[in-house]
This record gives sequence, C-alpha cells and structure tokens, in this order.
Amino acid sequence: MLKFFVLGVVTLVFISCGSGNKQEDTTDTSVFDISTEKWPKKTAIQSKAMDILKNWPEFNALETSFDALYSVENKEDLKLVIEDLIEKQKLLADSKYPEPFDISQIRSRQKVFKTYILKAKNYLEFQQDSHEPTLEMINAYNGFRNHFNIIVNNTLDTKLILEEG
Repeated sequence: MLKFFVLGVVTLVFISCGSGNKQEDTTDTSVFDISTEKWPKKTAIQSKAMDILKNWPEFNALETSFDALYSVENKEDLKLVIEDLIEKQKLLADSKYPEPFDISQIRSRQKVFKTYILKAKNYLEFQQDSHEPTLEMINAYNGFRNHFNIIVNNTLDTKLILEEG
C-alpha cells in the first residue's frame, strides 16, 4: 500500500512539473516577439541626392544595416541590428562626406539619429519596452534621409547672402 502511495505522489509531481513548463514557454516567446508592420517606412531619397549618395560606401553600409531592422522578429534580433547600426553609424561619422552633404545640418541630423540608436539600445539592455525608442530612431533616420532631399532641392545661393557689399 505504501508503494502505491509513493508511486502516486511521484506521478503527480512529474505531471504537475511538466504542465508548468509548457505554460512558461508560451508566455516567454510572446513577450519577446516584435511586429514591424506598424513601423514607419523609410523616407524616399530623390534621384538627385541618390546619385551623390551611391558613391558614399559608408552611407550604403548604414542603409543595408537599417534595412535589416525591418526583418527582426524578436528582441535579440533587434539588439543585434542596433549594435550593427551603432558600428555603421560610427564609420559614417568618421568618413569623408560628399561635397554637398559636408555641412553641419547633415552632421547634426546624424547625431540625433545616433542619440536615438543609443536610447533604443539602453531600453533593450534594461529589458524595457523598446517599441517607442525604436519608432523615435526610425523617425530620426527618416529626418536624416529627408535632409538630403532638402539640400539638393535648395536653390538659394548662400554666397549671395553672405557676401558683404
């Protein structure tokens, strides 16, 4: 009789432990899934600006890394992409800018983008909800890209304004 009691207790322990693990696994994966469908798309760069940018390898490397952002599926993927964006952004900052884009407005937009990359990274490291900082980072990148369009479409001659008469 004692053997049946011990066998019953051991069976109950195994059954209860087994069902508890299945519940934990499903909740863990759903918390870390990321949906990229609601993220804003990249701002288009006009052909005049793209002709200049295609010869800037550091910018093209950053573009490729940023495109990987839209293929992330979980927080670990996002963390890897953000680490790569940080490295590519550093290379871009140290590179030689193409002549029309070698101005403080472009560099400041890049610094804003860098700030939001680091903010998103910190949210991920401290295991906080990274959705809002990621959206801010995408918007900062779109502002960076849009500024290329603004510069190539600017017809104002600054030499005339700065010229002292």
